[in-house]
Amino acid sequence: MLVSLYRKNSLILPRLTAAFSSAVKDPHIKPKTAIVMLNMGGPETTDQVAGYLLRIMTDRDMIQLPVQSRLGPWIASRRTAEVIKKYTEIGGGSPILKWTNTQGRLLTKALDQMLPESAPHKHYVAFRYVPPYTEDAFEQLEKDGVERAVIFSQYPQYSCATTGSSLNAIADFYRNTQIPQNIRFSMIERWASHPLLAKVFAERIKEKLERFDRSIRDDVLIMFTAHSLPLKAVSRGDTYPHEVAATVAATMNELKVPNPHRLVWQSKVGPLPWLQPYTDEAIKAYAKQGRKHLILVPIAFVNEHIETLHELDIEYCEELAHEAGIVQIERAAAPNDHPIFIAALADVVASHLTVGPAVSQQFLSRCPHCVSERCKTSKEFFRKLCHNKDTHLKPEKAAIRA
Repeated sequence: MLVSLYRKNSLILPRLTAAFSSAVKDPHIKPKTAIVMLNMGGPETTDQVAGYLLRIMTDRDMIQLPVQSRLGPWIASRRTAEVIKKYTEIGGGSPILKWTNTQGRLLTKALDQMLPESAPHKHYVAFRYVPPYTEDAFEQLEKDGVERAVIFSQYPQYSCATTGSSLNAIADFYRNTQIPQNIRFSMIERWASHPLLAKVFAERIKEKLERFDRSIRDDVLIMFTAHSLPLKAVSRGDTYPHEVAATVAATMNELKVPNPHRLVWQSKVGPLPWLQPYTDEAIKAYAKQGRKHLILVPIAFVNEHIETLHELDIEYCEELAHEAGIVQIERAAAPNDHPIFIAALADVVASHLTVGPAVSQQFLSRCPHCVSERCKTSKEFFRKLCHNKDTHLKPEKAAIRA
């Protein structure tokens, strides 16, 4: 039986930290278990921005527009110059691939120590809108001859627009090619309430609370900010809002401070109504109320990218805060490569490999007002893909070595 990293983190974390600093794996060793890390991705260079926006604006899982095949490319073209400017201001590209590769290397090193029976483990990056694309990851893991593939969403909170879109892309890929019968597939599509995820966010908040004068520290407003979602999707029954709220609640329970907190929503696109209150409007409203000491916490993002480095850091913490008269505003870092976060990733995957279902009943259940035939067929696909073989390690071999 797996020993939880959360319960024994005081013993496990030092060992994992030592493992993280060890030599890089030999790339010539054949991997046994693939960890496929799903995310939307981001352009590494400004040359990739146009294609990135085009793929987003034509993905009906991500955003739904009238006459999308025409309007989507038009919007992408109109926004390209503006978005290129933003990426230029944060260094010329998104660091999300760098961070995902770093997280993947540290995760698989930890898994090799924890679960030698399924080692060697190898991570594969599967981005939705920029290389390496979803299909690239699956083509490579097949070439590598892995025996097991864990599809692991890097969005802790599930949404049909994010994780759902990546999973639909996997289903599309295997509709057009033969499914390998020698690979056992399983999936982790959400992990919003994992205790170590809450713990790392709490640590990131503590780092910023220390920057405030002791006399006002307990009054600092903690603003948890997450990517917003169209109300139309919420009305269909998308679970994203309450899963984000669950992460917030778990983080505050771990943090154990008297500070007030609120959940706000950022990155709205287009004229239709989205989840509110919007982050920028909330900052201005709190300034008018006299609350001028704030911490922004990107609670739905596991690594830095344009929405943290530009939208939060530049547009809100620099420009908007100055205009609104905010006295002090801090932005908590994303989990990135924090040792507690790597331990969270490792515990999520190790638990899945040993005792978790190959595919969760929560994923297989559709939203009450779902009208997407694509969603229906994808869920049927994953039910078949992940149920064909026993996906668990033998219980007597699953314990973490003391």
